[in-house]
Amino acid sequence: MSELAVKRRFSLQGKLAAALAAALLLGVLLGAGFTQGFGDPAVAIVAALLVGTPLLLWGAQTLIAPVTSLLRGLTGLVDSYRDGDFSISLVSRRGDELGDLTEAHNALGATLREQRQGLVQRELLLDTVVQNTPVALVLVDAGQRVAYANIAARHLFNDGRAMNGHDFMAILKACPAALREAVERGEDALFGVELLGQEEMYHASTRGFRLASQPHQLLLFRRMTRELSRQEVATWKKVIRVISHELNNSLAPISSMAHSGAELARRGDLARVGTVFGAIGERAQHLHGFIGGYASFAKLPTPQPQPVNWRDFLDSLHEQWSFTVDSPIPGEPGLIDRAQIEQVLINLLRNAHESGSAAEAVGLSVQRLAGEWRIEVRDGGPGMSEQVLANALLPFYSTKRSGTGLGLALAREIVEAHGGRITLGNREGGGLRVTLVLPAKPLANG
Repeated sequence: MSELAVKRRFSLQGKLAAALAAALLLGVLLGAGFTQGFGDPAVAIVAALLVGTPLLLWGAQTLIAPVTSLLRGLTGLVDSYRDGDFSISLVSRRGDELGDLTEAHNALGATLREQRQGLVQRELLLDTVVQNTPVALVLVDAGQRVAYANIAARHLFNDGRAMNGHDFMAILKACPAALREAVERGEDALFGVELLGQEEMYHASTRGFRLASQPHQLLLFRRMTRELSRQEVATWKKVIRVISHELNNSLAPISSMAHSGAELARRGDLARVGTVFGAIGERAQHLHGFIGGYASFAKLPTPQPQPVNWRDFLDSLHEQWSFTVDSPIPGEPGLIDRAQIEQVLINLLRNAHESGSAAEAVGLSVQRLAGEWRIEVRDGGPGMSEQVLANALLPFYSTKRSGTGLGLALAREIVEAHGGRITLGNREGGGLRVTLVLPAKPLANG
């Protein structure tokens, strides 16, 4: 026999049946006794009711009082569960179904209490991990109020001060322009900001989701400076191997052909000597072009900003690559080094067309903002993965089999030489957006 069956000596149904049987027996006994005493059945029934009713009421109250008390206790227990308090339990020595119900409630409370303790421990562990991760994490609600921010985020945005409950847009106004623009766009992007006198590179990403049935945004900012530095060292090693390989491929045949030419000249075979020297000249020209491409990156001249009419400038670009103009062309001239910025935009437009984008999806816009010019080139291609975004601006990094990896790196050098910055980000609707931000005033030479 189970423990439950042993404890349940009397069921609730049995107790009620016994009480009813006792009441019935009491009524019969009282009726029979009063009938014999009074001789009149009507008088006997009235007397039995007068005596038996108080006894029945007292017996019913005695029987129901513990049940009523237990039900009140169970109601309070359920209210405590609803409020998240699982520390309360009831004591009941009843051996019926109500006792079983009480024990079941106590067991449920113990289970919920253990689960709550486990959740609290996991939340503490998760909060410790998130607070100490080097990735800056900010969670904002639909009203742009900060719901959560870890230590790295507080140092990046608010000088280490608490951010929870504050207006994130107000905090953002005091941040560097590049950081502010990366957040406002809401897209994956790579950007640089100056912190403590040093430029730090960050990768930003924004994800939307619903928390407690309310829309929220999670913003992640990962510092990429160290990773980029390691990647830059690896890239320089790669470029040294590439240059060494190209030099060997050209110098070895040149040396061989020079030896052959000398031997032919010794023999007097001057007709074949000309062919040999032609081949040597061809290899030397190839090597000159190869080295010249790298030299153009290493020896970028200082920009010479001059007034440039944007309409004429865009018409010149149209002659080389097709694109749509996404915004009205400013009437105010720009102050830029036309040749250098044109070289940057030609490379960006070429990349846009080579990305697999439809020609009509390639667009360019020029906008005059407070103190700066913003030039954007967009396409409808597949965009860039997080890894490619992190490395795209490094010299000699390329995902193309025949690419030199100099296009975006050269663009970055030219834009930064103008005192501006370049950012890359995936568009929400697909494709890539490259933004050049240039100062509206010319730089002082030297």
